[in-house]
Amino acid sequence: MKENFFRSMTWLHTWVGLLVCWVLLLIFFAGTMSYYRHDISLWTKPELHQNVIQDYNASKVQSELSKAQSYLSQHANNARDWRINFPTDRKPYLSYSWQTQPEEGQRRGKFIEHVVMQEQDEVITDVRQSKGGNFFYRLHFDLHYMPAKIARWIVGFCSMFMLIALISGIVIHKRIFKDFFSFRRNKGSRSWLDAHNVSSVLALPYHLMITYTGLVTLMAMYMPWAAITAYDGDTKAFRQELKNRPAQVIPLGESAKTIQLTTLLPQINQLFDNKPIRQIVVTNPGDKNSRVSVYKDTGETVTDRRVATIFNAVDGTLLNKGLEPNSAAQNTHDTLIALHTGRFSGPLLRLFFFICGVMGCAMIATGTLLWANKIRQKQHKQINQGEKASFGLRLVEGLNLTFIAGLPLAASVFFYANRLLPIDMVNRAQWEANSFFIALTAIALVACFKRTLAVWRYVLALSGASLIAIPLLNALTSNSDLLSNINQAQWSLVGFDIMCVVIGLSILFARRKLLSQQLKQPTGRRAATRLKDPMVIQTTATTSKEA
Repeated sequence: MKENFFRSMTWLHTWVGLLVCWVLLLIFFAGTMSYYRHDISLWTKPELHQNVIQDYNASKVQSELSKAQSYLSQHANNARDWRINFPTDRKPYLSYSWQTQPEEGQRRGKFIEHVVMQEQDEVITDVRQSKGGNFFYRLHFDLHYMPAKIARWIVGFCSMFMLIALISGIVIHKRIFKDFFSFRRNKGSRSWLDAHNVSSVLALPYHLMITYTGLVTLMAMYMPWAAITAYDGDTKAFRQELKNRPAQVIPLGESAKTIQLTTLLPQINQLFDNKPIRQIVVTNPGDKNSRVSVYKDTGETVTDRRVATIFNAVDGTLLNKGLEPNSAAQNTHDTLIALHTGRFSGPLLRLFFFICGVMGCAMIATGTLLWANKIRQKQHKQINQGEKASFGLRLVEGLNLTFIAGLPLAASVFFYANRLLPIDMVNRAQWEANSFFIALTAIALVACFKRTLAVWRYVLALSGASLIAIPLLNALTSNSDLLSNINQAQWSLVGFDIMCVVIGLSILFARRKLLSQQLKQPTGRRAATRLKDPMVIQTTATTSKEA
């Protein structure tokens, strides 16, 4: 413990934030991009950019359902299940998908999806393999290459540190309301502290919500003792009841004709109160023990819970009305998870969540830069005398360069790989993900040997230019471009291109600020030895006076 409570909280805030900040930055970065994961997935499949995107139309459901059943009967006769996916705000196209029977030694079969072209009977069957936005979604809690359980424990550990850092930050922030309106430019460490405070305070409710609800999403794994006690160690039964999923239907091996799905529509519309249908799943089609599960599009509700209305697929008997459970505990749990994922949010609210996520990235980044700047100020005398900076400082500065400047560049490399890798490449989707980490590793290798301001400017310039060129990349590698997408009101694609340009311009603006600040600095050996961190250029004059 330090000499008083305030200093103890300051010490706690510094170290719980610093120890896990780069993992947290990766989590925040990938999680923020996940708000647009369906839009990213659509962009990464240029085969779907023309005559595919459409809105849900209740008057066409009957004809679409009839065509879907006919198509699936013809092309997926021996499938494990059929899935008819109607257009939603996040996935604005109609598609037929199915899961093949699993091969020996496998739990699941292969998933196949064919997309229906709008106003036509043609179906797109040849779509490139891509992880799309799901790569970033899974990355922010599975960390990609790691075993999922270990990764989620690491993410939970970092999230708990984040929550402690937020609470201790509130405790030590004496002027939280005053600093809400304060940002002093070109004031060295004071400016970086202001940037850290502003990005923290402006989105503080979001930061607290996203951190706490992130822990709630995996609370059964982090704190399983109540479920183990209540269910006598049968955690599978606990998860089944919690998620309210229908029990697995085992095929009997006796053939039976599947009911015409259109005959179920009157009952479905009555049960759903004429709300949109999101998905219809036929389990074990052609078997006597077959089921039809119908899911409502609950995009406008906070919980966004998937509750199936189930029919017998042979005679059409209603087996489960799909009523949501009247449980305060479960409603609270589902609402917290929905707040974390933002699936219920409309375009403006989703954009607000995205901006708050960006501010979370800025909060973490400015915190690490501020710490590196303070340590460099303490060591400036020995550095000026030609000695090396401490290993800890060099490590922090290298990690800052890798993750702060490198993550946007790695993301742009992912998008370029999506368009430039051969379509028939083996494990193509995985190599898209590999390209992200290859780019990040390349920057880390550079940071091991050189962390000068010139390297920062080079990486930022490359990141900004590559992101600004994304609309051009799309125009050259697909049958659509920004202008045609605007004319056809394909706003998901338009929004992706524009957002890449805006972020790219912001990165180039940051690079320009670094360049303009360098031009103000004195030349010579003494000044050159100090340009190891981009913040030092703003604090040279102040440090010299103090020295």
